Amino acid sequence: MIVIFNPVAGRRRAHLLWRVLDILVANGVRLDLAETQRAGHAEELARDAVRRGEALVVAAGGDGTIAEVANGLIGSNVRLGVIPLGTANVLAHELGLPFAPKAVAAALAFGRTQVLWPGQAHGGDGDRLFVQMLGIGFDAHVVHHLPFGLKKALGKGAYVLQSLRETVRYRFPVVRVRIDDTETEAASVIVSKGRLYGGRFILAMDAQPHEPGFSVVLFDHAGPSAAMMYGAALPVNLLGRAPGVRHIRANRIDFMGNARIPVQSDGDAAGHTPLWVGDAAGPINIVIG
Repeated sequence: MIVIFNPVAGRRRAHLLWRVLDILVANGVRLDLAETQRAGHAEELARDAVRRGEALVVAAGGDGTIAEVANGLIGSNVRLGVIPLGTANVLAHELGLPFAPKAVAAALAFGRTQVLWPGQAHGGDGDRLFVQMLGIGFDAHVVHHLPFGLKKALGKGAYVLQSLRETVRYRFPVVRVRIDDTETEAASVIVSKGRLYGGRFILAMDAQPHEPGFSVVLFDHAGPSAAMMYGAALPVNLLGRAPGVRHIRANRIDFMGNARIPVQSDGDAAGHTPLWVGDAAGPINIVIG
């Protein structure tokens, strides 16, 4: 087993990592620990692990780290394990993965898996795999402008504070999108693999993370008031049913003919439009316990 640790994403909860590793080692599990040094390094480390014949690669970090490791495993039979150390840990909540150190260690040792089929964004900023969701518009603008120091200090609260700041800065351009064969417009769009968003909050009840395809969530209302309304609906699990929110199942989504609109992938800045979204080349087997 190799554990790929993002020391930036997991800094606030690194003590949980060491507790998990101590339990595994105490029970005779042989493991290696590799720390990432830059963006994209987790993918490189995962690809190296595949070439060496590792049976299990564990991502220790947030959703962005998990997505990078998953990208390195696509096309192989290597299992993906997770030690959730990020700010929101949306995928871990989505799949019901354990958080307590003993339960995480037991899950990794037991190794029972289920299929997860990621999505892939293709654009001028390169290809990017995502395991939970891709956002285009206001939420991506917030991610692009979120200071790391603020995120480190406040955790999830940093997103709330930065969202309030950006409501008066963001210009809310129209997002033009083709969903399969249908063209439409919205103020913001979230292409989701899972039901959850921002932690444990429900956004897309029709999402099917274990199958190809996406739940496309379109936010029709624009402007500061709409952004604040959507933000208030999230913590009470009403965002997916808020006024001006549409849900469409799709296999391919094209964001063409737009101005440069910010994009976020699994909570990390991911460049700008234009881009198109489709299924990853194949599924991965993720350890659930």
